[in-house]
Amino acid sequence: MKHKISQAAAAATPGGGTDGFSYSRGFFEGIVDKALAHAKKVGATDAGAEASEGCGLSVSVRRGELETVERNRDKSLGVTVYLGQRRGNASTSDFSDAAIAQTVQAAYDIARFTAEDPMAGLPDEADIAHEHPDLDLFHPWAIDSEKAAELARACEHAALSADKRITNSEGAGVSAQQSHFFSAHTRGFRGGYASSRHSISVAPIAGRGDGMQRDAWYSSMRDAAELSSAESVGRYAAARALSRLKARKIPTTQCPVLFESPLAAGLLGAYTQAVSGGALYRKSTFLLDSLGKPVFPKHVFVEEDPFLLKGKGSSPFDEEGVSTKARRVVDAGRCEGYFLSTYSARKLGMKTTGNAGGSHNLVMRSTQTRAGDDLDAMLKKLGTGLFVIELMGQGVNYVTGDYSRGASGFWVEKGEIAFPVQEITIAGNLKTMFKGIQAIGADAYNYGAKTVGSVLINKMKVAGS
Repeated sequence: MKHKISQAAAAATPGGGTDGFSYSRGFFEGIVDKALAHAKKVGATDAGAEASEGCGLSVSVRRGELETVERNRDKSLGVTVYLGQRRGNASTSDFSDAAIAQTVQAAYDIARFTAEDPMAGLPDEADIAHEHPDLDLFHPWAIDSEKAAELARACEHAALSADKRITNSEGAGVSAQQSHFFSAHTRGFRGGYASSRHSISVAPIAGRGDGMQRDAWYSSMRDAAELSSAESVGRYAAARALSRLKARKIPTTQCPVLFESPLAAGLLGAYTQAVSGGALYRKSTFLLDSLGKPVFPKHVFVEEDPFLLKGKGSSPFDEEGVSTKARRVVDAGRCEGYFLSTYSARKLGMKTTGNAGGSHNLVMRSTQTRAGDDLDAMLKKLGTGLFVIELMGQGVNYVTGDYSRGASGFWVEKGEIAFPVQEITIAGNLKTMFKGIQAIGADAYNYGAKTVGSVLINKMKVAGS
């Protein structure tokens, strides 16, 4: 067994509470204010600071034996200093007055020797969030290493006992994580909140020798009470591994491709990256100047909702303290909004969209989807083609949109799974793939801050034997 402890802030400090944190919100406000005051004192024209703390427990088991117990406790103070349109940043894990002053000075010195950037600077005061609704993001999990190991063993046992063809395991794990922060800057922003994220996972192996197949499954929630049961995660992971036994290659062809819902979330992520500020102002995206233009078929809509209670991408403000807002980013197939920070918006001559740090709870849907469009119904829509459940490699060129990934899944004939498939490559261009979306399933799956059902694309190249 490996036992690892990383505790940069293990000692409790005055102001710590009963929520598992060593530092209180009030303590963080105090050191942030000290940093901002010192920045003004040394001559900064503007400044921002953020204090944060994270702690948690991660336990893994394999074949019923405890493998690792990791406890993490980390803290940080980050300071950004502006001298006109020159910017410097420095950070420290030491919260003493001397360290705060040294960190501010380091950020100031960096700014002094940085080239001026006409777009650099804090957000405009009109964009700052002043109302911070409670989005129910903090649900600490009072679990110790023994109970976490017991839960992981139960998950792995459920996988191993599901079928005699489950022959091994890469292990199971349980993680309980929580963090909080406070941020402020000289344009009037002050805010912060606590959040949590917990998970349970397992990776069973089916078969023997050259015919072995591996798959995995997990459940991740802000509230541990909403996690799937350890047994159900284990059984489903086993079923996925078993379904892949006796996989084979297929001849090279062109056919419709159905992406399983977790992978479809990756397609939505590719769209988000392509219409994000950095890619747009650097002109390194295949969706340059796409605002107001059709990107998907008319039946496709994408909505962003930062205020979803317990949402994994929820936040009342972005990383710059800018107000977030619910909006429709794709309307009847048309791109209606980019994902911009203050800096990227200024580079593009636009206004920030409150997306410094990323998107917030994106949902992709189709007006053609019906309540009964589960996975079986989507396989029927696929007809004869490829159903993909795993992708490998990073073969996406965001400048051209060219897409080529290693894949495995199932060959489907007349709406029924015929046999498992492996060692193939699927290829296309994201621009044509997006416009070739024929259907989106009702089997919606939440993958991080993105929710989408399985996605059927009319045709892609499949390279096999």
